[in-house]
Order: sequence, then C-alpha cells, then structure tokens
Amino acid sequence: MAHIWQGVLPAVTTKFNADFSIDRAWTGKNIEAQIDAGVDGIIVCGSLGEASTLSLDEKLQVLDVAVEASRGRVPVLLTIAENSTLDGCRQAEAGAKRGAAGYMVLPGLRYLSDRRETLNHFRMVADASPLPLMIYNNPLAYGVDMTPEMFAEIADEKKIVAIKESCGDVRRVTDLINEVGDRYAILCGVDNLAMEAILMGAHGWVAGLVCAFPHETVAIYKLLKAGRLEEARAIYRWFAPLLALDVSRSSCRTSSWRKRLSALARSRCVRPVCRSPATSARPSRR
Repeated sequence: MAHIWQGVLPAVTTKFNADFSIDRAWTGKNIEAQIDAGVDGIIVCGSLGEASTLSLDEKLQVLDVAVEASRGRVPVLLTIAENSTLDGCRQAEAGAKRGAAGYMVLPGLRYLSDRRETLNHFRMVADASPLPLMIYNNPLAYGVDMTPEMFAEIADEKKIVAIKESCGDVRRVTDLINEVGDRYAILCGVDNLAMEAILMGAHGWVAGLVCAFPHETVAIYKLLKAGRLEEARAIYRWFAPLLALDVSRSSCRTSSWRKRLSALARSRCVRPVCRSPATSARPSRR
C-alpha cells in the first residue's frame, strides 16, 4: 500500500490577510510546523481549509504554498469539493500540473446525487487526472453516503485507492474491510473516533485538531502502531474534549480559535475567523 495513504494527514487551515487574500507566509509556516512534528502528508483546501469559499485560483495558490513548504518531504493532497463534476475535473487537471501528489474528493455538493450519479462523479474526476485519489465519505455533512457496497462496485477504478471515512460509526471500518478486503486504504476522518478506528484496522487519520496539536496527534498514532496502547489511551483521553470539537457545527470557526490559543497562532488575528458565510462573525457597527 502506498505510503501516501497512511499515518497522520492534517487537513490544514488556510490563512488570510486582512484583505482576505491568501496569507502565503503563515499558511506555509503552519504546514512547516506540521511536517516538523512528524505528519505523513498534508491535505489542503478541505472543509477546514475553506474549500467552499476559495476560487480555483486561490486553491492553486494554497497548493503552491504547500508544495513549496513540503520540499518533497511529504506528499501534498488537494481537496476537490465542487458543486459540479465538470468543475471537479478541471481542478483535478490543474492540480496535477502544480505538484499535487493526489486528491481527496467529495461528492458533488449542493445537489444530493443518487447511487449512479455519485459513482459517475467519482469516476469522471478520477479519469481527469493521472493522480490517485481518496474518496471522502461524510454523509452527515454532505447528504451522500458511499456505502461499502458502492466501494465494491467502483473497485475497478484503479486510481481510486483510499477512503476517508467520516460517517460517524466506527463499525463502518469493519464493514468496509469485510466488503472490499484490502482494496482501499481506510483513513478515519473523525477526530474523536480515530483511536477506535485505527484499532479496528484503519490505516491512518485525516485529522483536524492536529492543526493546533500536531505533536500530540502524531504521538497517539505512533504509540498505537507500536502497540503501546496505555500510553496512547492516556493522551487520547486528555485530548478527547478538544477532539469532540471536530464534529461541532462550527468546526471551522472553533478550529481557528483553537489555533489562536496554541503555539501555532499568528501574531495578530484577522476577522472574520473564517470567510463568510462559514462564520457568523460580523463587523462591528460602532
């Protein structure tokens, strides 16, 4: 199984200047901090990375920053989260030319696709680029569930190699393994289910809280892989109240506030914490 699809993969936040342009320096600094802490890859422009508010040009800017910051030390994955399949294909084509090592792909947004439409979307995006991709399954957030049976149906698509599973039920890891065996790498996408998922056979952790606590997140994963369960459990239990914020309705906003309390915070805070409408923050009228 390729190294790219295992370990701790942070879905990093995107930093902005006061005029809401991409803050390339601080975005790069955050990515450097993640790599220095020992993460196994970087995912840019995910939900925490403002996927829904960035233009294609801005997403490619963030990708450029990540590729430059990684300097080949870890793979950089670009998130494809578009309303239309055609836009997803265009982004896949563009990302391949800018140094992405692969993609994390969501179903088409806004419109709730059926089984046939969902599978067709992922097939078309896979066909648009030579790079491998991971399907992000989060039915609670996006209304479309890629079931184990659907993953079995699309198993002939060789460039679809991994699953970020965020259905919220740790039993899904076992269901996937029983249905498709080792056809895909499985990564947990819910911070407060990560330890349980890894113990049940998940290969990695697409993490959010890692943005503020990279060393702790990496330590949990490494301890689990080394069989040092008591040590991993101690950190995980300490971490649990914060990890629960990953599944809050305001996860983007709370992630930014958490980072402001951590050593990775920038010297000044830009309002809004996330681009509107991802936040309810409003300018003062006084």
